Amino acid sequence: MPTKQQGADVPRGVFVAFEGGDGAGKSTQANTLADELTSAGFEVVRTREPGGTPAAEAIRAVVLTPDYAGLDPRAEALLFAAARSEHVSRLIAPALARGAIVICDRYVDSSIAYQGVARGLGVDVVTEINMWATGGLLPDLTVLLDVDANAGLERATDPNRLEDEPESFHAAVVEAFRQLAAAQPDRYLVISAAQSRTAIADVVLEHVRGLLAARSVL
Repeated sequence: MPTKQQGADVPRGVFVAFEGGDGAGKSTQANTLADELTSAGFEVVRTREPGGTPAAEAIRAVVLTPDYAGLDPRAEALLFAAARSEHVSRLIAPALARGAIVICDRYVDSSIAYQGVARGLGVDVVTEINMWATGGLLPDLTVLLDVDANAGLERATDPNRLEDEPESFHAAVVEAFRQLAAAQPDRYLVISAAQSRTAIADVVLEHVRGLLAARSVL
């Protein structure tokens, strides 16, 4: 798998992605981490997928609105990858190049879990498409908020086309995330989403501080 790239003369920033099934609390924890790091004096870019740029947000409106129920799975995967390519080239990569901390709500692993596994397109195919689309850019840390599919759906507050899929679909997504984390333990921090928001935020912040210290950012 391609590795992350950076300019030889410019210190690279730190890229943190939050992943998990619907209703896991990703947005809440991403916002909390962003606020803590901003208060500590870091330049933080808080973003989301699909989205983050005007073009990517326009694609988001297509892939998530219930108006397009029944969208072909391959078209869905390609649209997510297209939004991600725009997002990386226009926002994430420039921010990392200037040394910022990028905190993203979902990234490549969501496509692998949702389209590669739950849609049945294949992990290798979806991974290859997204590695090409992003130039091989991967997060330095992926925080997986592990939530039972049914519990997550009960907690979800932003209904969209994917949330309308049956529970079996979401169960496949949750299991896919667990498998991805098990295969790449050095890149993942897995936390039970059943814990309190404060407890989760404390663990995430402690881990990120350790990452920043190891990178000589602190």
